[in-house]
Amino acid sequence: MASKDFTTSIEVNQTPAEVFKAVTNPRAWWSLEIEGNTEKLNEIFNYHYKDAHRAQMKLIEVVPDKKVVWQVLDNYFNFTQDEHEWKGNTIVFEITPKGNKTLLQFTQVGLTPEEECYDICEKAWGNYIESSLYNLITTGKGEPNPKEGGFNEQILQEIGKS
Repeated sequence: MASKDFTTSIEVNQTPAEVFKAVTNPRAWWSLEIEGNTEKLNEIFNYHYKDAHRAQMKLIEVVPDKKVVWQVLDNYFNFTQDEHEWKGNTIVFEITPKGNKTLLQFTQVGLTPEEECYDICEKAWGNYIESSLYNLITTGKGEPNPKEGGFNEQILQEIGKS
């Protein structure tokens, strides 16, 4: 049986356009440590957190109010044997109207339980999507990592990797 890619979803009262606007502004919900453009097709941006995690993403699909897909061009973790886990993964945000609500489905294609970083990445993405991005969409204020950091130190400590 094939492993399942990591996925999570949130449902909000806001419109697909409001959800799309939030998704394409990861500095407001993921991290202030993002350099480059994050909104249009073929744009490339870089994310980093100290020496623990660096990633380069390319927007390979952008359908306003419906879908955003990032391709992981390069990735580095200092807390895994395979420093390049995630490389080649796609990160998909699917936005679907659901009655008078909007469903946002997040999937990282390639992030499976067999991956060494799965536990920390599952917790981190869960927090970013289910809490920070959710709050950005519903209240206008997300909880991105501060300028000096990325992954939540508490999550790193929980799995003994800090």
